[in-house]
Amino acid sequence: MNSMMFSRNYETPISDVRVNFPTLRFYFGMIGIFRDADKTFKSGRYSAERWIHDSEQVARLMERLGFSLHIDGVENIDFDGPCVFEANHMSTMETMFLPCIIEPRKDVTFVVKKSLLRYPVLGPVLASREPLALGRANPREDLALVLDGGSKILASGRSIIIFTQGSRMPVVEEKDFNSLGVKLARKAKVPVVPIALKTDAWAEGTLIKDLGLIRPQLPVRIRFGKAVTISGPGREEHAQIVRFIKTTWDAWVKSDGCA
Repeated sequence: MNSMMFSRNYETPISDVRVNFPTLRFYFGMIGIFRDADKTFKSGRYSAERWIHDSEQVARLMERLGFSLHIDGVENIDFDGPCVFEANHMSTMETMFLPCIIEPRKDVTFVVKKSLLRYPVLGPVLASREPLALGRANPREDLALVLDGGSKILASGRSIIIFTQGSRMPVVEEKDFNSLGVKLARKAKVPVVPIALKTDAWAEGTLIKDLGLIRPQLPVRIRFGKAVTISGPGREEHAQIVRFIKTTWDAWVKSDGCA
């Protein structure tokens, strides 16, 4: 696989790769990536470049197991200045995969659940990127944290990825999206770049949400939309962003199928 950090759009070359026990192979591979990341983190040398490297290792692992990756619209983020990335949220995959696409172009961090920062290895790595961590117990406090803390991050030149469905969803419905990303962008006076994701190839687990079945037969799709400038209250822009995600996802489901 060519280094995705240098490509505008990317598609996995056509391949007939088929492996037995892809779920086991995937998680064993992830253990190796996490182990190396943990060593680097404990040495005090976990940089943005290392984050990109580890993220790309996840993509390489997926392709070795027969995943088909499709990334397009990357030219829509090649502009100066920070932005809010607003996306739907299907699986753990996007947290692992998006950094190697976005970070080479824009220094970026996430809005995440505070509980993620308690995960072994992943938690410290995410914490090193100084994310906005929400407790989810008090919506008013979370709103203030995103608007105030997010504005400071954006003012420093860093971009922010926010999943405005609130939690992982197996489908995309317009009613499930909140307007937090638009509110933040309006306050910080930055644009919103919508991201449509189809990452159900990494299914949600029954007992442990992050440890679901791995299904390489389902294509992984990521599409970046054009930047949206927020003016006025932002209601029309919010509808435009959600409509882009919804219509893109619907077209993918029609062509690919969905669990």
